[in-house]
Amino acid sequence: MAPNKVRYFIERAGTIVIAAATLLFPLASARAADPIKIGLSLSLTGATAPAGRRVQAGLDIWRDHVNAAGGLLGRPVELIYYDDQANPANAPGIYAKLMGIDKVDLLIGPYSTNIIAAALPAIIQNKRMTIGIFGLGANKQYKYARYFSMNSQGASPRNYSRGLFELALEQQPKPRRAALVGADVEFSRNALDGARENAKELGFEVVYERTYPLANTEYTAIARAMQAADAEV
Repeated sequence: MAPNKVRYFIERAGTIVIAAATLLFPLASARAADPIKIGLSLSLTGATAPAGRRVQAGLDIWRDHVNAAGGLLGRPVELIYYDDQANPANAPGIYAKLMGIDKVDLLIGPYSTNIIAAALPAIIQNKRMTIGIFGLGANKQYKYARYFSMNSQGASPRNYSRGLFELALEQQPKPRRAALVGADVEFSRNALDGARENAKELGFEVVYERTYPLANTEYTAIARAMQAADAEV
């Protein structure tokens, strides 16, 4: 995650959590010494660990800033998070623990589309609210009214590629042959679905399409295949 997205996350996290806390906690409902417990899972190890650790750092900065200023609604903030290891199978158990054992007051996350989608059934079953972090189309199956998405690109998968295609059409000569490539995880697959729709609407021919494992670090073969397909975008 780029530094500007970390700053965006910190600012948005503060605004949204304050709003949620104001709605959910009457001022007289707890002693001032009782912390507001906010729980989530993060990918602190695994393929998306670099981004997960940046989200953790942003939340820690926000918590320290809020607590130094007197807390949230006059109460200190306590963050409780567990490592989901970038594995969707771990998310339901983590959120069940946050709700049933840790008794958190607010939920955030998880981070990334496939982890969010895996956690949502447990959250829905308990009728809890959560704020997904940089998920794309994670709630399309459930349409759960208490799920909110924190995503700088908006909720539509088409937003991630729309600007690229529109910019390409401003070039001379106009490119018309597109390659669609992304990681084989739900976030990227949703983004590719949006790109495919944009390409069709704007008159591009998709000449090459490929997904690759999330942990992949070698892209030479993919680049050569795109070149062989004479992709322009």
